[in-house]
Amino acid sequence: MQILNWGMIGGGKGSQIGPAHRLATALDGEFAFVAGALDHRPAAARAYGLELGLAKSRAYGGWQEMLEGESAHPNRIDLVTIATPNATHFEIAKAFLLAGFDVLCEKPMTITVAEAEEIVRLCRDADRICAVNYGYSGYPLVRHMRAMVARGDLGKVRLVVANFAHGHHADATDADNPRVRWRYDPEQAGVSAQFADCGIHALHMASFVTGQQVQRLSADCVSCVTGRELEDDAMVNFRMDGGAAGRLWTSSVAIGRQHGLEIQVFGETGGLRWSQEHPNQLYWMPLGERLQVIERGESSLSPGADRASRMTIGHAEGLPLAFANIYRDLAEHIRARKEGREADDAADFVPGAEDGLRSVAAIHAVAESGMANGAWIDARPPMFRN
Repeated sequence: MQILNWGMIGGGKGSQIGPAHRLATALDGEFAFVAGALDHRPAAARAYGLELGLAKSRAYGGWQEMLEGESAHPNRIDLVTIATPNATHFEIAKAFLLAGFDVLCEKPMTITVAEAEEIVRLCRDADRICAVNYGYSGYPLVRHMRAMVARGDLGKVRLVVANFAHGHHADATDADNPRVRWRYDPEQAGVSAQFADCGIHALHMASFVTGQQVQRLSADCVSCVTGRELEDDAMVNFRMDGGAAGRLWTSSVAIGRQHGLEIQVFGETGGLRWSQEHPNQLYWMPLGERLQVIERGESSLSPGADRASRMTIGHAEGLPLAFANIYRDLAEHIRARKEGREADDAADFVPGAEDGLRSVAAIHAVAESGMANGAWIDARPPMFRN
């Protein structure tokens, strides 16, 4: 197996997300970490790259320098991960896609809907991947939920309830913490803070599991901490194209909640419940029967869930392993294109540019609805409305 070359932009020292990506790419031996521009300060970027073992020539001081260097390198990277503040995603992703690189971008993919539509068109025209890191879709039992819904175990889906609420930004005295501050700054985060940061994971999971897309929504957004320009709590009602109704709560001021991502799906003949804080169990209630617990790693899981299960039953799996499933799926798609073959169906779970576009459109719809006292807004991107 040829090891693929991987590079990273952002995710430097002190980053929350950088270590998870580096662990995930190393897990299966699919990727070698060979290049990076890990900080917006050139000297710090180069120093941290060297600290992590990058060659001096590939520990870059900025993403433009990395793009130039990798474009000319005889053994250039196969995939670049973008883990920078939201406002920079579009410029970096577009530049690397135009240069022929595949991309994994942290969410949201872009700030504006027009930018996201441009990325979708660019991926189609150039036959490149711009994946978006909805990493929680890498959990095995989330993929099994998707399979159960698709094969009709729940009957017609009636209702989806998804939450992503934590309390880690509840301290008003923490306003100058750089890891917190940028998330509520419109110049860096865009039109939304908490929904764009966490709520969009819950909304993507609702679509990922049900196979339905959000058509319209109504939102109530509030900034609980004085001085924040963007919301730190939102309640969103939505309707999906397959007829399901949705409810979503996201918050960063819910003291006592630690992570808080959970999803429930209720159909005509059964209901499912899963929580990221307890990822090894999926609760399944068939209509008129007793509650059942499906365990990650058991023998009856769907092919996609089975492929994503790394540890034997009873042992814990966590976020880096979920991210690793996204990277392993990406590696399969990149190799399949190189080899002129179809990718394995069991690897067909990568959130792509179209998923990123739908999420950006939903972010803008939530912001618009919140400003209009909960008015119902069309959440579909313009290019998907016809």
